[in-house]
Amino acid sequence: MTPSPAYIDPEYQSTHYNLFRDSITVPLKSVLPPGVSRDAFDAAIGKYKGIVGDAQVYQGDALTEYIDPYELHEAEGTRRMPSAAVRPKNVEELREVLKISNEYSIPVWTFSRGKTLGQYGGPAPRVTGSIALDLHRMDKIIEVNGEYAYAVVEPGVTFTELYDYCVKNKLNVWPSVPSLGWGSVIGNTIDRGTGFTPTATHHQHISGVEAMLANGELVRTGQFAVSNSPSAHLSKFTFGPSIEGLFLQSNLGIVTKLGIWLTPAPQAFMSCTFDMPDFEDVETIVDTFGPLRRDGLLPNTVYVSNVTEWLGMMGPREDFWPHNTSIPDWRVKELQKQFDLGYWNAKFGLYGARDVIQAHFDELKKIIERKAPKGRLTGKIFSAPDGETLNPASVPEMDGGFFVGIPTLWSLPMVKFRLPKSGGGIGAHYDYSPIIPSNGKEILDWVKTAKKICEADNFDLFCDFFMHERHVIFVNMFTFDKTNATHRKAVQSIFDNLFEEGKKRGYSKYRSHVNTMDRVASLYDFNDHAYRRFVETIKDAVDPNGILSPGKQGIWPKRFRGNEVSKAHL
Repeated sequence: MTPSPAYIDPEYQSTHYNLFRDSITVPLKSVLPPGVSRDAFDAAIGKYKGIVGDAQVYQGDALTEYIDPYELHEAEGTRRMPSAAVRPKNVEELREVLKISNEYSIPVWTFSRGKTLGQYGGPAPRVTGSIALDLHRMDKIIEVNGEYAYAVVEPGVTFTELYDYCVKNKLNVWPSVPSLGWGSVIGNTIDRGTGFTPTATHHQHISGVEAMLANGELVRTGQFAVSNSPSAHLSKFTFGPSIEGLFLQSNLGIVTKLGIWLTPAPQAFMSCTFDMPDFEDVETIVDTFGPLRRDGLLPNTVYVSNVTEWLGMMGPREDFWPHNTSIPDWRVKELQKQFDLGYWNAKFGLYGARDVIQAHFDELKKIIERKAPKGRLTGKIFSAPDGETLNPASVPEMDGGFFVGIPTLWSLPMVKFRLPKSGGGIGAHYDYSPIIPSNGKEILDWVKTAKKICEADNFDLFCDFFMHERHVIFVNMFTFDKTNATHRKAVQSIFDNLFEEGKKRGYSKYRSHVNTMDRVASLYDFNDHAYRRFVETIKDAVDPNGILSPGKQGIWPKRFRGNEVSKAHL
């Protein structure tokens, strides 16, 4: 049985369907939840169907959409695999699904849209045999408030759906969006994903969470916990301990509603770019823009990518370098000249009143001329008449796009960068994305190290980074052909070497693929891993049967703890 469509939008549904269908290189295997017999599992499946309906429970070949389509180890037979998928429509059905899971001790792996592909595992579970608990049918936009600029949504609401709702209802707000618009607002936010508008650090703009605990009880946080509070989504203040964070990257509960702040539509937007020609210029970029992020002259994310990543969005790699070795520096320089690119290319936006934006930009020009004279700075301003707000759709896509909150799938083809032009292959990607201090020397040292590691395995340095006020999230990306064993081996080698180099420097990833969650969690080792032991104590109290996403972010329930050998094979 083929799952019913996950998306109403025909482009999104077609892309979704083809992506998963075309990714399979090894037939799916039927698996059982750990410690659960076939008879018990079949009985549980019958009960799940009684709650959500036969058409919303999937097994066998119908689980194609519940794996990681970019799984690195599929050919070796170690793919993370659910035993079934269950798709509740509302909190009442979700509560009953958890009741059955508790009864049979069947773990569930919860996700909203499952679109954290490649880097983080998509919908694939950490524990093979878990139920894929797919919340995309819980898709109500409960409220979007134009006056206070916030939205309240359920897990299945995508960034595109939220944007379309705001446009349709003529609401003067801009939701933040990540690079791909088909993901869940809740899923991205609680996994600490980011976007590009003034509310780009999504989890820092949460205001009011509703979550279901393993026993089916609903909990609300902050002012959302006060019945009929007019400030339910207006304030982060609460009374007593703040518990929103317990539901971020978490297996302590399932977020069923979330309030998130949006950007009030500004009068004007300026699309800004900056580039510098040389590899070593990253030090100047960081030391120029870092202080401006901290002092408020640049109040929003500065997104910086290297030339190879730009090439990844322009065509197949063979067009630029038809060899299996890394692209040599001399050829990179030729390509920079051909396409008028810097080695490092930054993009950011300024938002607000036209005159204020212009004043910010004029000051920025003076600073750039003094601190980074080799660089090229451009700014294009788009504005509405006085007293009106800017329509984001009026900004050309190359200047606006996700910087003005318009969602697309524009970067998805980048995964095909290393596919043979002659045809065949399956495009995929993986990454290593550490949190690094926003310091020029430190970033330069990192890119030198990362470049050597990538080139040792005949890969290019293919990277970007997001400049926050005091740190950067540095994304080392590896696009590869999933059918190419040499590529797969190289990607694993590069990841391992980057991870070890990051570990030496005290760096941790900000998110993790399901295959590496335990490795990343092991870095949080202060006082004999006191953090992990504290969260495990909470886990055992609120989920005594250990059914909610065991192993997520390296947090294991009691019944899975202790045996590291067996845990590695779950």
